[in-house]
Amino acid sequence: MKILVLNCGSSSIKYQLIDITDENSSVLLAKGLCERVGSEIGEFTHRPKDKEKYYEKIPIPTHKDGIALVLKALTDENIGVISSLTDIEACGHRVAHGGEIFTQSVCINEEVKQHIKSLEPLAPLHTPANLAGIEAMENLLPNAPQVAVFDTSFHHTIPREAYLYGVPLKYYEQYRVRRYGFHGTSHRYVAPKAAKMCGIDINNSKIVSCHLGSGASLTAVKNGKSIDNSMGFTTVEGVMMGSRCGDIDAGALLYIGEKEGWGYKELNRFITKDCGLNGLTEGVTDMRDIMAGKRAGNQKLGDAFDVFAYRVRKYIGAYAAAMGGVDIILFTGGIGENAWWQREAICTGLEFLGAEIDKTINEQTAGKDGIISTNNSKVKILSVTTDEEYVIAKDTYDLCK
Repeated sequence: MKILVLNCGSSSIKYQLIDITDENSSVLLAKGLCERVGSEIGEFTHRPKDKEKYYEKIPIPTHKDGIALVLKALTDENIGVISSLTDIEACGHRVAHGGEIFTQSVCINEEVKQHIKSLEPLAPLHTPANLAGIEAMENLLPNAPQVAVFDTSFHHTIPREAYLYGVPLKYYEQYRVRRYGFHGTSHRYVAPKAAKMCGIDINNSKIVSCHLGSGASLTAVKNGKSIDNSMGFTTVEGVMMGSRCGDIDAGALLYIGEKEGWGYKELNRFITKDCGLNGLTEGVTDMRDIMAGKRAGNQKLGDAFDVFAYRVRKYIGAYAAAMGGVDIILFTGGIGENAWWQREAICTGLEFLGAEIDKTINEQTAGKDGIISTNNSKVKILSVTTDEEYVIAKDTYDLCK
């Protein structure tokens, strides 16, 4: 079954065309990215299997235009990988927020679309784009079934004592203000993969999964189920990220807002766009550049590096406490998989847990799977490559086969 996987952001469209032939076999036929959707000039990158990469700058006014560009490329006689659009048998969409309504992936119909729309206030930056992608596919490929895969659904097992906030209960009961957790497709993929790499039964395991990238979250995975995630009601809570502040005293935000004369929109932009690594470094968000600056003695970049490592290390300790121990600490995502120096900094100081990183193996395991702890380490430390698109494709396959 050839499945088109779409991840529509506010101004971007990531896609993959995956051919799943059975439960255990799949082939990536093509992948790519539409950037600057809605801007005067967009960028389109298409990477077909066994062919040269294609790139062009072209106006992409809407998500529908972007998806039309994707479908055109997939069937192009020179850069395409299928002969006809009818070869696409289903489409899987990454949807940011499923609230308490969606605890697993679902086939999309009008009722599902209305429920997703009702959750828009919980993810105002992501949900409109997710819906735009769904509606575009309905128009462009109306006969292909569509599936929604939710970032939050893996975390529906978080217990009540972990998801309730210390605010009047009526705000949960009326407005569903609670911890939801995100990056669920990634954590759901890497946790059992890590357990298999270590020869540990996922159903009898304690895993701290660290998905570290421009967005970052940690999950406590106990016996294969999420019992806590560092992100909360939104994707802002938790460790410091590329441009998101992470954990901060709410009183500090009120104070800054009052001093600056800001309303809701200004504060929302501040915590999502102007903070994190971007704020501490005054514009640098790439961990490679931050590490280079730290080595060169740049105080701002050094502080950003150290704060990031400290925040992640603190959550690892917290989740070890929440689970009553830890068997595996895994790193995934753009930073987690590739920035071996950041992994080393994070793990330095975790020896009290019985976690000891092998510095040589760690450096040699950038961008690939591997166990990076010492032979004497009681806790296994791993680099694990994630594949969120495959999770979406597999759920789509299971629902549509």
